[in-house]
Amino acid sequence: MSTNLSDRPQDRPELQAAIEELVGSGFLGVQLRVNDERGAWVGSAGVRELGGSAAPLTDGHVRIGSSTKSFVATTVLLLVAEGRIGLDDRVADHLPEFGLDRRITVRMLLQHTSGIFNHTGELYEDGTIVLGVPWQGKEWVDNRFRTYPPEDLVRLSLSRPARFEPGAGWSYANTNYVLARLVVERATGRPFAEELRRLVLEPLGLTGTVAPGASPEIPEPHNHGYYRYEDAGRQRTVDVTRQNPSWVGAGGDMISTTRDLHTYFSALMAGRLLPEALLAEMRTPEETVGYGLGVFAQETAGGTVYHHNGATMGSAALMYGAADGSRTLTAGLTWVDDADLSIAPAFQAAQQRLVDAVFCGKLAR
Repeated sequence: MSTNLSDRPQDRPELQAAIEELVGSGFLGVQLRVNDERGAWVGSAGVRELGGSAAPLTDGHVRIGSSTKSFVATTVLLLVAEGRIGLDDRVADHLPEFGLDRRITVRMLLQHTSGIFNHTGELYEDGTIVLGVPWQGKEWVDNRFRTYPPEDLVRLSLSRPARFEPGAGWSYANTNYVLARLVVERATGRPFAEELRRLVLEPLGLTGTVAPGASPEIPEPHNHGYYRYEDAGRQRTVDVTRQNPSWVGAGGDMISTTRDLHTYFSALMAGRLLPEALLAEMRTPEETVGYGLGVFAQETAGGTVYHHNGATMGSAALMYGAADGSRTLTAGLTWVDDADLSIAPAFQAAQQRLVDAVFCGKLAR
C-alpha cells in the first residue's frame, strides 16, 4: 500500500468499514480504490486465498467480467473516430459469412438492441430458461480450459430465435460484443488485443490490463477465486483463478487492476480518450435500463454516475465514474461461486452500498 497519507485506511474509516461489511456478507476478498477530491484511497478486506490468512492484495490482477464491454466499445468508437468503422454500418457488411439480419448495425451491438440471442443463455419474461454454452456446475468445471472460437459462439446464437426485431427492444447479450470484436478485427486486419493496446492501453499507460483470448493464465500478483459444485452427490470446491474465458469471449474475458480501471475510466469520462461527439453518443442511454454504448448511466443523489461492472466465476469488478471523471470507484472482489449464483444478492447490495458511500455521501465521514 502506498505511503501517501491519503492512501491509508484510517483516513477513510467509512470505506474500510464498507468493504469489511462485504466480506461479512460472503465475499472472500475485496480490494477497493477510490479517487476523489480527497485524493486516492486504497484498501482491502478478507483474505487472498481460501483457508489462508494473508490479506488480499490492494492492486492485484482480477478477471473483470462484463467491464470488458466498456473497453470493447471504446475501441470501436476510437475506430469510428479514425473512419475505419461507422456506428450505423450494417454488421453483415463487415461479417458476411454469418448471414446476419442486415438491419443489425454496429450501434445496435454496442447498445444491446440487436435482438440477437445471448450465447450464454436467455431468461425469458415468462420464466423460461433457454441454455446456451455451458457455464454452470460440473459441466463447466470439467470444461473450464476448453477453447470456444468466437465464430462458434456467434453461430450458436444464430441457431436460436432472435429476441426481437433489430432495434425494437433491449436485451443484454454477450454475443453482441463477440460480434463487435470480430468487426474490429475485420475492419483493421489486426487482432483485437493489438488494437486495444494501440488505442487504449499504450496511450494511458495501462500495464496491468490484458485481453487474454483463450489463455487461462492471469498475471501475478492476484487474489484467488473459487467455484463450488456438486459431483456424484458431494460438494466440491475448486480454485478457478486459472480458466479459459473464451466461453464468454469479448462479453467478459479481460483482466485488469483497480489502478488501471481507475486510470481508464477517469480518462474516458473526462473526455481524454474519445472525441466529444462520440463520448456523448456513448453516454446517451436507451430508455429500458439506461444503457449507452458500453456504459450504464445511473441517476444518484450525487448526480449521474456512469459504470460498467462485471462478474465471472469467482471474481468480479466494479467500475464507476462521475460524469467529469473527477471521482471514481474501482474494485475487485473474489468469492466461492456456485451454480445457484448465491452471492448475487450480496453482490448487488455491495455495488449500491459503495456507490452510496462514494458518490452520495451516505456514510458518516
